[in-house]
Amino acid sequence: MSAGSHISVLLNEAVDALNVRPEGVYVDGTFGRGGHSRAILAKLGPQGRLIALDRDLAAVMAAQEIQDSRFKLVHSGFSAIKDQLEALGVAHVDGVLLDIGISSPQIDEAERGFSFRFDGPLDMRMDQSRGQTAAEFVAHASEEQLREVIKDYGEERFAKQIARAIVTARADGAVIATTGQLAKIVAGAVFKTEPGQDPATRTFQALRIFINQELEELSLTLPQCVDVLAPGGRLAVISFHSLEDRIVKRFIRSQQDRDTAPSRFAIRASDLPPPRVVAVGKAIRPSAAEIKANPRSRSAVLRVAERTAAA
Repeated sequence: MSAGSHISVLLNEAVDALNVRPEGVYVDGTFGRGGHSRAILAKLGPQGRLIALDRDLAAVMAAQEIQDSRFKLVHSGFSAIKDQLEALGVAHVDGVLLDIGISSPQIDEAERGFSFRFDGPLDMRMDQSRGQTAAEFVAHASEEQLREVIKDYGEERFAKQIARAIVTARADGAVIATTGQLAKIVAGAVFKTEPGQDPATRTFQALRIFINQELEELSLTLPQCVDVLAPGGRLAVISFHSLEDRIVKRFIRSQQDRDTAPSRFAIRASDLPPPRVVAVGKAIRPSAAEIKANPRSRSAVLRVAERTAAA
C-alpha cells in the first residue's frame, strides 16, 4: 500500500505545530502511511532524527519505503513510547506527534474488518499479530458487556437493543464472523439514525475502540509524552471523536493548571508547582477546503502543548 492511498489529516498544521528544529529529535507515534513522517523529515537537517512507532504490521511494511538514515520505525503501540525511546538510547525528544485516527487503508481493506461497507472477517485489530478479534469478543461477551461497550465507546442510544439482538442471533445458532453479518443484525435493532449515517456506524466504532483499547492507550501515553519532552518541546495530538478529544483536552488542562489546592487552604500562587506544559493556541480544525478534498477529516481536532522547564 503506497503512501498516496492515505491522505494525512491536518498535515501542515500538525507539522508546523511541532516547531521542528533541523537538529532536533522527534517522534511520530502513529506512522500510518508516513505522511506526517515524510513532512517532518523534510524539515530536519542532516543531524536531525525521527523515530516512528506503529502497531499495525501493514504500516511497518509501508515504512520500509523510507530509506533515510535519520529515520527509525519501531513496531510498537505508542503507549510504550518511554520504553522504546530508552531502548534506543534517547532520553529526551523535541516533539511528539500523535494522530489517533484510523487510516484510510485500514478502513478500505475488507480483510481488516474495520468497515461495514465491505464484507470481510470481523477482525478490527490494529495489530493483527496479537489480541482477540472483534468476532471473538462478539461471540463470547455477555449481553451486559456488549451493551456497555456499545454505549460507552460508541455513544449509541440503541445499545441495549443492539446487544440483545446480537445475543438473540447467537442463541438462534448464528455465527457472527463477518462485518456484513454484524451490520445486518445492528441495522435490525436501530430504529433511527442521524441523516446520512449508517445504522452500524457507532457500533463498529465502539468495537474498534474496545478491541484496540484506544482510550486506555491514549491515557497511558500522554503522561509519558510529557516525561520524554525536553523543555520547549511540543506535543501535538490529532483526535477524531469527542471521547479522544476530551481525554487530550483534560490532560493538557490538568498539566498546566496551577490552582489545584482546595480553596480553604491559604497557599500563595508562588508556592504551587509550576505547570509542566502550557497549551499552545486554540484547538485547530480542518479548513473547508480540506474537508471538501478529504471528507474523512471533518471530525479532526488538533491540540498542541509545549513542555516547560518544570520537573
